[in-house]
Amino acid sequence: MINISPRQLEVFVQIALHGSVRAAAERLHLTQPAASMALAEMERQLDAPVFARERGRLRLNARGRELLPLAQELLERHAEFGRRGSVGAATLAGELRIGASNTVGNYRVGELLGAFVRSHAQVAIRLRVANTETIAAGVLDHSLDVGCVEGPVTHPLLEVRPWRDDVLVVCAPPDHPLARKRGLKPANFSGARWVMREPGSATRTISERVMAQLPPGETVLELDQIEAIKQSVVAGLGIAFLPAVAVIDALAAGRLKALKTPFLDLQRKLSIVLHRQKYRGVLLDAFLESVAPKR
Repeated sequence: MINISPRQLEVFVQIALHGSVRAAAERLHLTQPAASMALAEMERQLDAPVFARERGRLRLNARGRELLPLAQELLERHAEFGRRGSVGAATLAGELRIGASNTVGNYRVGELLGAFVRSHAQVAIRLRVANTETIAAGVLDHSLDVGCVEGPVTHPLLEVRPWRDDVLVVCAPPDHPLARKRGLKPANFSGARWVMREPGSATRTISERVMAQLPPGETVLELDQIEAIKQSVVAGLGIAFLPAVAVIDALAAGRLKALKTPFLDLQRKLSIVLHRQKYRGVLLDAFLESVAPKR
């Protein structure tokens, strides 16, 4: 009879998330030998390994990837059982691993987390900021509980809920010829020098779609941070598509100018992304209710 303990499940999950026994032991306040023994005992009971050993790191094998969401669910249900059965069960506690794409994580984090954090001070939030492709991958592999992204995400295992409207603007330095020209038309962008986000970002995806409607230009830089792109434009290195929320201060200070381009569709949706097969306990449900109530 298999008798895997919550501690063994915790060790398994933490190794899966952090890639090593040492990191898991530190997270769980265990000695490294104790964590190693817990994993070994779990694998003995399963009669199969759950990790592949690669150059000193542990990576989930096919069996491990199948078992990880089940282990996470068991631990979440165990914690929920304790909360409901104890005095003061109304107080939420635990940890949420949230992923945010760059616009959200850098400029809308207050909107995303503020209300929830104020209402549930005992919940630990682990926020990871990366591009949309990376956040979607984190939700898919269960290293993130939920994501908030800027771009379209299409995967059969992902549920996407609308969250906020967002808009990009084409920005140029104030002395740029396009910034001084009235009544801009698509033809005016011929040969424009563009500073772009990296492939995999939502801003890159919409930028490429919009640029297909303009005459050919030149991509002079590819950068993975909005602030780096903004500073490149301020320095006169090119023009760029930037989230309106990210350039409010620079526009007000006169360091950037937003070009009037009514002929371009720069609207987009920010969305909450969830794994369809993930167990949604009271903690995740409370967060979802605070940001994107299901209609």
